[in-house]
Amino acid sequence: MAIPIVMPRLGDFMTEGVLTRFTKNAGEEVKQGEVIAEIETEKVNYDLESTDSGIFHPTVEAGETVMVDAVMCYLLKEGEEPPAVLEPQEIITERRPTQRRNNRGASTAREGTVPSTPGARKLAAKLGIDLSEVTATGPRGRIVESDVRNHSHNQTPDNTVLPGLPEPTEIVQLSGMRKAIASNMKNSLSSTAQLSYFMEVDVTDAQSKRRKFGCGLGDVIIKATADTLNKVPLLNSVLREDKLLKFNQINMAVAVALEDGLVVPVIQDVGNKGLSEISESVKDLSDRARNGLISPDELVGGTFTISILGVVDGFTPILNQSQVALLGVGRSVQKPVVKSGEIQIREMMTLSLTGDHQVIDGAVAANFFRRLQQAIERPTNIFK
Repeated sequence: MAIPIVMPRLGDFMTEGVLTRFTKNAGEEVKQGEVIAEIETEKVNYDLESTDSGIFHPTVEAGETVMVDAVMCYLLKEGEEPPAVLEPQEIITERRPTQRRNNRGASTAREGTVPSTPGARKLAAKLGIDLSEVTATGPRGRIVESDVRNHSHNQTPDNTVLPGLPEPTEIVQLSGMRKAIASNMKNSLSSTAQLSYFMEVDVTDAQSKRRKFGCGLGDVIIKATADTLNKVPLLNSVLREDKLLKFNQINMAVAVALEDGLVVPVIQDVGNKGLSEISESVKDLSDRARNGLISPDELVGGTFTISILGVVDGFTPILNQSQVALLGVGRSVQKPVVKSGEIQIREMMTLSLTGDHQVIDGAVAANFFRRLQQAIERPTNIFK
């Protein structure tokens, strides 16, 4: 019996992935445990290992976007034919109406069927391309995503530039991680009532102590935030539809910037870790994330997120979907402040807290910020 290999779910909010390439050609033998495909998602590049042995039979093309749980290939026994009936999500023909429009308008085609993959149809609809005008290069005469892209690139971008704008030097189609980040951020803003609060904290003493301790200021902020979440646990929650899921365990997601986007690895149970453990975890996860060695399991399960952007004074971070709060950390800078009735030079930092107002109102946010400020400005307990 043919064994299906499907697009795996590699994150809490993953709905699709890009099949970068297969490592086997059709008809080649695959052994259990061999890497069979390379997959790119919004957060991670992943080598998919075969769950069994058999003869490789692909059902999609490299470069296509594949929905989670959709079949990408089959493993067949020697002499076995692939399934005659395709899975519902793999149906490749689509009925088109007779009316046709400008190729930059809504995508339509002459009456009949246009053999194509789901990813190709999705991309054609987005770009306003008539599939009947695209040259197919896929198996069994199907139009694949690369065919749609090539067709789009060969067209004159008649309506690409808005009136009054100069001609662009380059037109780049969002894809991969950048496309997924854009989609997730839009979905987050459209599904939550986000409100941001700002507070300036004095990190002079924290900076002095962390230098002696041998850790980063970001590690101190993470520890202080975890301690504060233990006291204001409502922010350590996830909202799923009309249900609020509260947790005693704090899984801290920490945003790590990459050249083409960012990933958000998760430090598990950070509320029960000391500063040294946190510092080691942050360094290890950050290094492996930047080198593409982070595993999918380390990118899921976050209950609260910290985004450290140390080159700006402050910013308004966007929530990770389902989480109800996120802390943004700006740079620390020396400035004159009034302390004990005197003007002193202190090192100050701006923190920004974004909360989902469906759950976190101003009083709760203020209570969290007040406690966090105390933890950072009186950091003795952090360095125990």
